[in-house]
This record gives sequence, structure tokens and C-alpha cells, in this order.
Amino acid sequence: MNSIGRPGGVTFIAVLAWISGALDVIGGTILLFQTSVAATVEQFGGASQMIASAIFSILVGVVVIAVAGGLLRGSSGARLFITILQVISIGASIFLAIAYPAGAIGEYFSVLVSVIVLAFLWSGRANAFFRD
Repeated sequence: MNSIGRPGGVTFIAVLAWISGALDVIGGTILLFQTSVAATVEQFGGASQMIASAIFSILVGVVVIAVAGGLLRGSSGARLFITILQVISIGASIFLAIAYPAGAIGEYFSVLVSVIVLAFLWSGRANAFFRD
């Protein structure tokens, strides 16, 4: 356990990470249900690419949700892992927003949440908490 108390921002970060992960899971799940829509499948260049993108989004979301608890304990490994996954999530969401414009609003919201998570995750108070 860290010698300093957990900043409120770290708790906020963990909640935002969970939200971001949930949005990735939801977005990927919705995408999986679109495999019967020919125009959407065509935008992805085929069903296999579409399914792979959806599964990747779901997996990223599940892992973010699972690791976010480590943030509350002050695990610097969890912070690094969440940082990497948030960057991947941003890339995946931008790709999905471009490839599937009908769902772009949700993907842009996911990007916004990920950026906020990263900003709080690397703030001065969070750095002090994770350094202890």
C-alpha cells in the first residue's frame, strides 16, 4: 500500500477506465450484430475483418475493465498497462468511427473518455501516488 492516500483523481481514473472499457465492449458487440448488414461488411472489406475488429474491441475493453482495479491499489504496472490499452483503444475507436460512420458518435465518445483517462493518469498527483 502506498504511504500517501489515494488521490480522488485516481479513483476517477479507474471509473473512467471502466467506462472506456465498457464502451469498447459495447461498440464491439454492436459491430458483431452488424455482420448481416452487407454495406457494413463491405466497409470493413469482408466479414472476417469486421469480426476481427469487433472481437479486438471487445477484448481490449474486457482487459481494461479487469486491470482498472490495479489503479486503485497504486500499481504502476496497472498504470502502464492501462496507458498502453487506452492508446490502443483510441486507435481502434478512430478506425471503427471511420469504417462504420453510423456508430461514429459512440466511438468519438470512447476516444474522449480515453484521452481524459490518460490526462488524469499522468497528472502530478497521480505520479506521486504511483511513485510511492
